[in-house]
Amino acid sequence: MIASLFNGTISPSACTADTFSLPLLPAIEFLSLEANLVENLTQNVPLGGYPNHGAVNVTGAAFCNISTVYTHLGGNDSVNVQVWLPTDTWNGRLQGIGGSGWSAGLPGPALPGMAAAISEGYATYATDAGLGLSASPLTPETWALPEEGKPNMRLLENLASDSLYEGAAIAKNFTAAFYAQPARYSYFSGCSQGGRQGMMLAQRYPDVFDGIAAAAPGINWNPFVVGGTYPDFLMGLYSAYPPSCEIAALTAAAIEACDGLDGLVDGVISDPDACDFDPVNLVGTAIECPDFKFWDGPRRANNSRMWYGPYPDAPLSGGSPGITPIGTICSANGTCAMDPITLFQEWTRLFILKNSTADTSYLSLAEYENIVDAAAQDYDFIIGTNNPDLSAFRQAGGKLITYHGLADPLIPPRGSEEYYKRVTALDPNVHDFYRLFFAPGLHHCHGGPGPYPDTAFDSLIQWVENGVTPDVLLATSVGTEPVFQRPLCPYPLKQTYAQSLGGVGDFTCE
Repeated sequence: MIASLFNGTISPSACTADTFSLPLLPAIEFLSLEANLVENLTQNVPLGGYPNHGAVNVTGAAFCNISTVYTHLGGNDSVNVQVWLPTDTWNGRLQGIGGSGWSAGLPGPALPGMAAAISEGYATYATDAGLGLSASPLTPETWALPEEGKPNMRLLENLASDSLYEGAAIAKNFTAAFYAQPARYSYFSGCSQGGRQGMMLAQRYPDVFDGIAAAAPGINWNPFVVGGTYPDFLMGLYSAYPPSCEIAALTAAAIEACDGLDGLVDGVISDPDACDFDPVNLVGTAIECPDFKFWDGPRRANNSRMWYGPYPDAPLSGGSPGITPIGTICSANGTCAMDPITLFQEWTRLFILKNSTADTSYLSLAEYENIVDAAAQDYDFIIGTNNPDLSAFRQAGGKLITYHGLADPLIPPRGSEEYYKRVTALDPNVHDFYRLFFAPGLHHCHGGPGPYPDTAFDSLIQWVENGVTPDVLLATSVGTEPVFQRPLCPYPLKQTYAQSLGGVGDFTCE
């Protein structure tokens, strides 16, 4: 636990709307403001519910919940922001919590993290970006296309960037009013969509946060989202719909072939770039492999790369409906059909094709290429989140930590690697303010056989406030016996097995 910066208790009587004034933000009209005292909040926040932290058991927390709604003039939107301010000891810091999937944070994904944050003494906040408090994190269907052919650009811009600055300004204003002093340090934490939000803040609003923890970030938005539909495209192209057990067998074979390349057989591929396993070699065995190209990523007719695929140990089947990279549904007689990855297909259907009834099940390669190109042309400047120029963030004194699971099945980690290389090309000293850590065996944000970096946020605070550079991120195994820790290495360093300690293994960065 990081030491507190502020010792004092705020009277619950201060939790009233009269305590707070509304900030002046251009082209914004505030519609409402409410303040409610919440006492004795008890909640178990599991691993993954508090991005870049470990699990937290919240007990008896008390805070002032300030809820405000505002609209952009002429935008016909209603943006909800909640700011939670602990009434017992405040640690002097503000921590914004990001969203996931198609959610900016509220109503669901950010709330567990906010509960954990106030229990640790942080002022905290999240926004719904105007998407609505009943919006689903799995699909933008309720808000994306109010009229055929005309995507809701106001709400997309809210999600992409505008609500990030506005939410932070509101939270800082309310925090200063409640404690009669501004937060000494401001941080943002998120994974996936939340990671993309963090990267957008560093790129477009470089002086808003002192430190940003942006895990498995959904940057390079258009190629990775459209690329995520590539398995569906291939299944339609070949009219082949393999059952999940076949896909799982391919993943298991890849792990078996490449697991020991780091010197330790532990079910984790530490260096997937060195894995040259070819699933075509399994054709003719008990499973079938009809031209399994997804690991390589989508390619054009001339064989040039459109984007990256996941690494071979990423789980591609057997997940929840609508978010499984290679999803199929099989009947009792063995006939299988596609279960499309709705999480990504909706981007193509609603924003690129602009047609709520479009069928993307059977596309030619030329049609797929056109979708990739249209996505980049229409939306990269809005939500691409891949500007490598972080010079303003560096000049503002900001620090940025990213981790990305090497077994992430949804957002290919090579996208984070490519972005880091582009930043490095502009600033060879990027390591002084931005560090990227790859987590072998870790799935999307959390989960998988690899250890989870539950120290990421505390390492960020030490870097920002005490100048302690994170040479490694300690990661802790989940669900193993015994529990073990391993260092995650700052890119381009990689984990190297040193010696066996009780059969668990000792890794260093080289």
